[in-house]
Amino acid sequence: MHRSAGIAALVALTTFSAVPAQAAQRPPREITATVETPSLYDDEAGGDADADDPAIWINHADKGRSLVIGTAKNGGLRVYDLKGREVQAIATPEGGRFNNVDVLTGFKLGKKKIDLAVVTDRGLDKLRIYKIEPKGLTDITAANVPLLFSKDETEAEEQATGYGLATYDKYAVVSRRHTTRLGIFRLEEKNGRVTYKTTDTLDLPKTFRLPNGTSWTPCGEPGEDPQVEGMVVDAEAGVLYAAQEDVALWRINLEAGHFSSIPRIVERVAEYGVPATYDPETEECTLDTQNDPGYGGRITADVEGATIYPTGKRDGYLVVSSQGDSRFFVYDRRTNKPIKTFTVTDGRSTDGVQHSDGAAATATPLPGYPRGLLVLHDGENKPDNNRVSTNFKYVDWRSLNLH
Repeated sequence: MHRSAGIAALVALTTFSAVPAQAAQRPPREITATVETPSLYDDEAGGDADADDPAIWINHADKGRSLVIGTAKNGGLRVYDLKGREVQAIATPEGGRFNNVDVLTGFKLGKKKIDLAVVTDRGLDKLRIYKIEPKGLTDITAANVPLLFSKDETEAEEQATGYGLATYDKYAVVSRRHTTRLGIFRLEEKNGRVTYKTTDTLDLPKTFRLPNGTSWTPCGEPGEDPQVEGMVVDAEAGVLYAAQEDVALWRINLEAGHFSSIPRIVERVAEYGVPATYDPETEECTLDTQNDPGYGGRITADVEGATIYPTGKRDGYLVVSSQGDSRFFVYDRRTNKPIKTFTVTDGRSTDGVQHSDGAAATATPLPGYPRGLLVLHDGENKPDNNRVSTNFKYVDWRSLNLH
């Protein structure tokens, strides 16, 4: 089933409540990371490895052997222990580029229930599926899995491919790069391995009706629509949070394998409604801030990584990356009201977090993290040895001082 959310632009404007002014004026809480993973370098010597998105796997039999799994784009996957040490590196298939990863627990394979790491391969427009065990990850992707969005390999080479990812139950929600499309894919066993099939698609708006009666389209490279990357599913509430990078954080209700509500905006980016011009030489957009109509929120584009820290069946926190100014916003999980803003600054043993993409949180007590762990992508890891360097930072949840 395919659905268009074109009417959602108008609906969202009439149902969205702006963030209170006092919330926007609170200074961010400054915290530091406790651990960082080894530097990844996006150059030939570093294997074109570029950290992007983390996921946390809990080993309930031995929590000290829990794992952090991170994508490294052309560099494949990296698997880390709780001390940030790399314990496994997995290469991409030929032509592959791993973008986002999420963990799906309790998937039935044969007569056993196993845990999976599901990865978007944006190079090939496919999902890769790995069995997770304490000893590491094993690829159990079925042969000849279908393309996610492209009609054929030629279209996949144009790279409007699977991008962002969030899993729940036996489903993966995947966004399509350079478009507003979201798809839901059901994971299925096939001869002892895992494949998938599409169960629903949804197109978010790409043009927005503003309260002053005008229309606004986010600036971007010609032919590219405002895409989604960061996503998380609140499975207990049946809600998908989707970060449309240049637009807003959306909330969309889910049922088994289907989108079940009109998308509504939780918070817009600060640049929402601001006119802008694309410069093909710099491949950047220049904002006309003198004509800002004032409809934006606090998030500085891009709105990126999203993760949930539960404190009960429906209670807890939603954490979202404001990539443009390296801040993070915390919302009440139940009401989506803003609670706190924080930054991750330089500490004694780790540098801070800048321009963060993916995020992952767990409330499960772990060794060294008695109230849980927050893992954040760092887009500007230091020292960088004059190379493009990225990695992942581990944050003790207690440092957020939320409870």
